[in-house]
Amino acid sequence: MPNDFVSVIKPSATKSENTGESSGASRAIPVLPVRDTVLFPHAVLPLTVGRESSIQLIQSLGEEKSILVVAQRDARQDSPLAADLYSVGTRATVHKVVKMPNQSLFVFTEGNERVKMGEFTQLTPFMTAEYEVIDEAEPGVSPEAEALQRNVVSQFQNIVTSSPTLSDDLQTIAINIDEPGRLSDFIASSLPFLTTTDKQELLEMPNVTARLERINKHLAKELEVQQLRNKIQSEVQDSVQQSQRDYYLREQLKAIQKELGDLDDTQKDIADLKEKIENAGMPDEVKKDALKELGRLSRMNPAAADYSLTRNYVEWLAVLPWAKTSSSEVDILKAKEILDEDHYGLKKVKDRILDYLSVRRLKPDMKGPILCFVGPPGVGKTSLGRSIARALDRKFSRISLGGMHDEAEIRGHRRTYIGALPGQIIQHLKRVEVKDPVFMLDEIDKLGRDFRGDPASALLETLDPEQNNTFRDNYLDQPFDLSKVLFICTANQLDTIPGPLLDRMEIIELTGYTEEEKVNIAIKYLIPRQTKENGINPDLIEFPQESVHLIARHYTREAGVRKLEQQIGTVCRKLARRIAEGKDTKLVITPEIVHEFLGGIKVRVDTEIAERTKRSGVAVGLAWTPAGGDVLFIEANKMKGKGGFTITGQIGDVMKESMQAALTWVRSNAAALGLDEDFTKDTDLHIHVPAGAIPKDGPSAGVTMATALVSLLTDTPVHPLTAMTGEITLSGNVLPVGGIKEKFLAAKRAGVRDVILPKDCKQQVDEDLTPDQIEGVTIHYATRIEDVLAVALPKTTSELVQDEEVREEVLHATV
Repeated sequence: MPNDFVSVIKPSATKSENTGESSGASRAIPVLPVRDTVLFPHAVLPLTVGRESSIQLIQSLGEEKSILVVAQRDARQDSPLAADLYSVGTRATVHKVVKMPNQSLFVFTEGNERVKMGEFTQLTPFMTAEYEVIDEAEPGVSPEAEALQRNVVSQFQNIVTSSPTLSDDLQTIAINIDEPGRLSDFIASSLPFLTTTDKQELLEMPNVTARLERINKHLAKELEVQQLRNKIQSEVQDSVQQSQRDYYLREQLKAIQKELGDLDDTQKDIADLKEKIENAGMPDEVKKDALKELGRLSRMNPAAADYSLTRNYVEWLAVLPWAKTSSSEVDILKAKEILDEDHYGLKKVKDRILDYLSVRRLKPDMKGPILCFVGPPGVGKTSLGRSIARALDRKFSRISLGGMHDEAEIRGHRRTYIGALPGQIIQHLKRVEVKDPVFMLDEIDKLGRDFRGDPASALLETLDPEQNNTFRDNYLDQPFDLSKVLFICTANQLDTIPGPLLDRMEIIELTGYTEEEKVNIAIKYLIPRQTKENGINPDLIEFPQESVHLIARHYTREAGVRKLEQQIGTVCRKLARRIAEGKDTKLVITPEIVHEFLGGIKVRVDTEIAERTKRSGVAVGLAWTPAGGDVLFIEANKMKGKGGFTITGQIGDVMKESMQAALTWVRSNAAALGLDEDFTKDTDLHIHVPAGAIPKDGPSAGVTMATALVSLLTDTPVHPLTAMTGEITLSGNVLPVGGIKEKFLAAKRAGVRDVILPKDCKQQVDEDLTPDQIEGVTIHYATRIEDVLAVALPKTTSELVQDEEVREEVLHATV
């Protein structure tokens, strides 16, 4: 839409005749809103009128050519209302209207007098309003007033003289104006540097003396700005002349060297390095040092011992991405699609990444977060890093920290050493060629340390957003900004990570998958990938869901899906061999084919629980491991003896103390449990935790041990397919424990139907487990050991019979 535009020309030399109403009259006349301009009395202005309402206004004028010209408060509004206009404008006379080819009108107007807007009597198709003429307070004749007027004229002349855009005729006109009011209006309308707000403020000043003083201030400020501009221009010109002189002399020197044949490869390399340094966008201090080293290099003999060392250093400075970024606009919905496409589930991780992307979109200069993915092997930590880089449309680089034990691997060696290089951080930045990549620091929990230093301590600076904007590599010895890098660390456990380093990272836990999640991941990702990697046409293989369930349940025992993918890969390789032997018919992977390709069932966890809990004294606990959760059998037995208590199974001190606490509680509550109070007098007890080669520790098996003891001493087998976890106290309270999600998923993988948890762990269950994961398992919460026993042990003969039926059903249902 065309904008109403105004250019100021000189006011008429003689005072214009006022047409229309006399001072104080209040007749409604049309109102013409204008953008970014103010019309002063006695000024003639050409207006370009483009708005439909404004065109109708001009066309409606008859013999009476008076209009009110009022500035808009906001120039961006295309259809201003009465409230959008200033309250003071100018009554003007339209002298001439010219129709332009683009249907807009070119209108010549002359300002007559200041007016205050009154009531608006019409709003469409154009506005009309009543007005009141503002009388000007002319100053009396005094030396002060004359001095002020002369000073204004003098400053205005200086500005016109030094300005390339203002006509010299303006000086003559200003000198010939005697009235202070007209002079102030003329100068205000002639100054291009005054803003619309400044001009409107001058228009609204009826006091001529105050108006002259305000204009005097504006003129004094503009004179000062012009003087500074002239000074800067003079300095720049001197500098340019010096630069041109230096350039001319260098070009002459090059020409002389060329004629003499002195221009060798060394000078070419120096010139190339200088160009790279100039274009690298490095900070001024770094650039100064780089050029200093380059100058030193240019004066060195190429045969000198440290020539190559200096050259390598300058090259490293020149090729690093000091200012180069990915600088792509982040599409949140596209990033979500990519994350969902690459990984199944992991809602909490994806939400955190999308939150980061959303903040980065609102604040592009934000510092990159330091994320740490913690979880068992095979849950997709490393591949998630690649997916995040793809979603961000950034370069990706992976640094493996496993087994790293030299601090110089992170920070680099000092240049004084032979063969010195920057650390891994700077080397990878050089490879990706941008300063804001996604860096994955893999296996951060497996960092080593020895006499050469501690890499974990070197990472304290790297992984701190408040410090890494001035990361100083030992080799470069220059600050490099790592704050735009998105660091993602991965770990299997947090115990081995030093506290200060752990404190700098935002921990995001990736727990294991349920069997249903594994099956979905296999169908969506693993089977297509293994089919492609083994060269099999997808039309020649069909993997029913039943067979994937079979492989996940009975051929793998893990929290992740790495073993599952290996087993699917084995099936694909067997099929590839059949195809290579000429059997190229489509094969449906039935359970029988799975047994044929993978052999007999490897894992029988569900039947194992039903089988081993047949006898009394056996209870199923839940344990957390770095590879995810697992079920843990606690076996208790008794024999004739003298009250001895034996503990075996490579047990740690904390677990031994839990066993002692469980036995003490049972002995102190013997009567309530239907036992003789001195039942240990002629009986030895033995508690064993199978898988004796694996060290075990922690208090979370306390309730399981107490249940196993009560089951043994009352000769009551525990309910089949029931597992539990929780710490026990001497008074019989059940305290909360950690790793609830991993333990629960392990129980579900093992076919457990009832899980007993401490009541204080309910919040963890609500936050970390989804309804799909809980489905099929009943959770019982306990605050006392009596609550655990009430759920774990049958109380009637009918319950014992029912338990036996369940056991037989599980044992005979398994293939």
